[in-house]
Amino acid sequence: MDLRPDSEDTDVLHEECGVFGVWAPGLDVARMTYFGLHALQHRGQESAGIAVGNGRTVLVRKDVGLVTQVFSDADLAAMPGHVAVGHVRYGTSGGEGWEGAQPHLSTIEDVIIALAHNGTLVNTDYLRHELVELGVPFRSEVDSEVAAKLIGYFTKKTHHLREGIASTMAMIEGAYAMVLVRENALYAFRDPNGIRPLVLGELPEGRGWVVASETCALDIVGARLVREVEPGEVLRISDDGVTSQFEYQAQTLRPCVFEQVYFARPDSLVGGRSVYSVRVKMGERLAAEAPVDADIVIGVPDSGLPPAEGYARAAGLPFGEGLIKNRYVARTFIQPTQELREMGVRLKLNALRDVVEGKRIVLVDDSIVRGTTMAQIVRMLRDAGASEVHVRINSPEVRFPCFYGIDTGTQEQLISASHTVEEVRERIGADSLAFLSVEGLLECVAPMDGYCCACFDGRYPVEVPPSLERHSFLPGQGPKNLSRHSPLAELRVDQMVDVLEMVADETA
Repeated sequence: MDLRPDSEDTDVLHEECGVFGVWAPGLDVARMTYFGLHALQHRGQESAGIAVGNGRTVLVRKDVGLVTQVFSDADLAAMPGHVAVGHVRYGTSGGEGWEGAQPHLSTIEDVIIALAHNGTLVNTDYLRHELVELGVPFRSEVDSEVAAKLIGYFTKKTHHLREGIASTMAMIEGAYAMVLVRENALYAFRDPNGIRPLVLGELPEGRGWVVASETCALDIVGARLVREVEPGEVLRISDDGVTSQFEYQAQTLRPCVFEQVYFARPDSLVGGRSVYSVRVKMGERLAAEAPVDADIVIGVPDSGLPPAEGYARAAGLPFGEGLIKNRYVARTFIQPTQELREMGVRLKLNALRDVVEGKRIVLVDDSIVRGTTMAQIVRMLRDAGASEVHVRINSPEVRFPCFYGIDTGTQEQLISASHTVEEVRERIGADSLAFLSVEGLLECVAPMDGYCCACFDGRYPVEVPPSLERHSFLPGQGPKNLSRHSPLAELRVDQMVDVLEMVADETA
């Protein structure tokens, strides 16, 4: 999960991926998945894939690139079927290229499955070693392949795919929202803490069901939001309808709060509330916590615009468009020198001199990671004639690495982990700097219960393994684990098989 030092995008947060699944006999499920992935493209732009079940087998097409680059009309036409899953990926965990692209194919005797995963697992090194010792082959270092192979291994032992999934959920730890397809059924399941999002929707006239990382992907295919897939829940969708069972529920839910701050599209719903309205509320709260004398409020496109609107409204200031975003620059633009990296930022953003010249600017953005991009934006505004630039961030300082699906690999890469707010202000060249408080953020995203705020406070809902802890934290700043490993997760894979056999004997 290392940040990439040669990319101008190392100074922004990236979520690893988005997933989509549809069960709809009689409809073009490959094309529906294509549109669903298009709606989720913001969650990952490095690779894309679709797997389709046609009643006899599973076909897959995946490659490096954007959804529109990977799939042609001919590709979609060549994938008829009635059930499908899809995936878009930002690759930070375990590999790049075709092998890192998802869905992951695996075979269970004569059955083919394809798995798509949003999130990151924290104990896959141990599980991969166990499976290799048992003769299970691997083609990549991606954590999602470990989950796919583990499901296959346990399914062979239990003779039921759903039990294979449940057994795998007992052993894997971390964050996951997964969708899985076989030739005649769709499965969806979510980690017990509910860290990564997953929703269930129904197509009009009862023609099928859809699962997706965000509700905006339901909207594009005309599906109605039914509910969230519950943490610890396994859904099976087939000719028998939608069936549900629960496995290993956590006592406290911990959905990722950054979904509402940054990752989710503003037209999505989280916890029944529009992400856009929640971000506007963040801006309003930020204006109350950190007011400043200024002439105009602008936001960094795109996620900084709603909180900037809220800040302006609460502060009684004009809201303007001071930065223009070039939407045709690929996210993966990489250059080897600092000078060219800065040019990469200017390819994406440019200041609107007519709006900012001679003005005292309030600049609102969602987060500061390393500070380099914000420094360039502040300098860009000053070059365009801004007399003052006051930076306001609608989230708290990001001070701890994430191990659950965001690409902040080590604490030393986070400027707020080792610098005060005043020191960060000096680094970025702003006239003032303020962050939204944790308490203010949580009030804005209520009424949902607990959230994972580990990137702000170091309180991790899933224990950080020592292997990750040793290299990820600054001296004296280790994690505050809120839980310990599950006893089942500490079993060897062959021991878990013995447990399954005992349960089967008891229930026979």
